Amino acid sequence: MKTVQQIAAEIVAREGGFVNDPDDPGGATKYGVTLGTMRRLGLDLTRDGRIDVADVRALTRQQAQEIFVEHYFRKPGLAELPAPLQASVFDMYVNAGANAVKILQRLVTRMGFAAKDDGIIGPRTLAAARDAAQAAPDHIADAYGIARRNYYYALADARPASRKYARTTTGAKGGWITRAEEFIAARYHLTLAEHRMRVAKWA
Repeated sequence: MKTVQQIAAEIVAREGGFVNDPDDPGGATKYGVTLGTMRRLGLDLTRDGRIDVADVRALTRQQAQEIFVEHYFRKPGLAELPAPLQASVFDMYVNAGANAVKILQRLVTRMGFAAKDDGIIGPRTLAAARDAAQAAPDHIADAYGIARRNYYYALADARPASRKYARTTTGAKGGWITRAEEFIAARYHLTLAEHRMRVAKWA
């Protein structure tokens, strides 16, 4: 099984370098670390007394990995989740914060293991996740990945500016969808035709 550091390195590689997309609510980002996160953590990397875009640009890969391991894996309690879920929930937590946990809570509740939909990994959520993983050990990771993919599609349904992250200009799967499917067995990947049918109403 991969270490959390290896997973963090993969997340950094997946996130890519510096971007400042006006359609991205996160604003200036590098390796998946947003300006907002750097301000929250007090990371004045340029040591000029303020935390701004210049500090985002100054962030290194190693610093990004350390931020993810400490603040997106250990502190939220992801290390306590069943092993098959950890990589995908971690990757999603970097991408969507506490919504990653809410997706899991809704999933296990639908499976019959009730968990409060609050985005917090507490005793009840851990118990529900462990019971769900024990009930469906060969399917829990795929089920979470599919729920995650559905979340991305729903987000793009509701926010037209985000559709470019779910569908490319040629109509193929966008980065959000391919990212979710990296954690889903190939047999559950959508075909291009199925993807295009799902996004057809976006016109």
